[in-house]
Amino acid sequence: MLLARSRLGLLLLGALLTLLLYLLLPGARRSRPEEGKRAWRAANGTVRTGMAAGEPPVFYREVPAAAVGPGRPDVLLLHGQAFTSKTWEALGTLALLAGEGYRAVAIDLPGYGDSPPLEMAVTAQGRRTFLDHVFQELGMQRPVLISPSMSGRFALPFLLAHGDRLAGFVPIAPVGTKDYTAEQYQRVQTPTLILYGDRDTRLAPQALQNLQHLPEHRVAVLPGAGHACYLDKPEDFHQALLGFLRQLK
Repeated sequence: MLLARSRLGLLLLGALLTLLLYLLLPGARRSRPEEGKRAWRAANGTVRTGMAAGEPPVFYREVPAAAVGPGRPDVLLLHGQAFTSKTWEALGTLALLAGEGYRAVAIDLPGYGDSPPLEMAVTAQGRRTFLDHVFQELGMQRPVLISPSMSGRFALPFLLAHGDRLAGFVPIAPVGTKDYTAEQYQRVQTPTLILYGDRDTRLAPQALQNLQHLPEHRVAVLPGAGHACYLDKPEDFHQALLGFLRQLK
């Protein structure tokens, strides 16, 4: 009899704990800041991943568009030092652009994510050559180049040497802008969207000071956003990006 009562007591206790977990865990999930910040995410669709052919190998992610709209340029997304191509998948940016009829590809820069390190990436000329290789291997002609933070070390040398090979440029508080002169920027005719968060008080002002010498630029500031403004204000970021893409010829 005592044994039976003990077993019954354990069963009742287990049922009570299960009920408490059922009631409490959804609330806990709702209260997690990371979940709240990502509540806006769109469905990612089917993400295609692979290594671009040729040398050096480059890992990429892409959500294939059902149909690429006429006149819509390709979009190549780089990433900052703390991120990889996975960021643009998780953010919903790849799926959003694909849904709007753009071919959008995000890559892992050398030594990040699934792309191996690359010796030539230690020089500006090597990084410029690397991007040229990426465009060729991915079959991108005159893409829009999106370049946050650290990736400015790759994007800026290419922009200043081959700006005519880009349909547009979206720098997001990139590093390295002070390495070039106002005269060098003034020779670039690439349509540019200078984008940053107003809480980025370190890199954004420096980048704006230098990039504003680009003749064909506009500025978009995301209120309440920090250095990785696309994470802090994703809906505002996507709206600004799509507005820029839609006005490109």
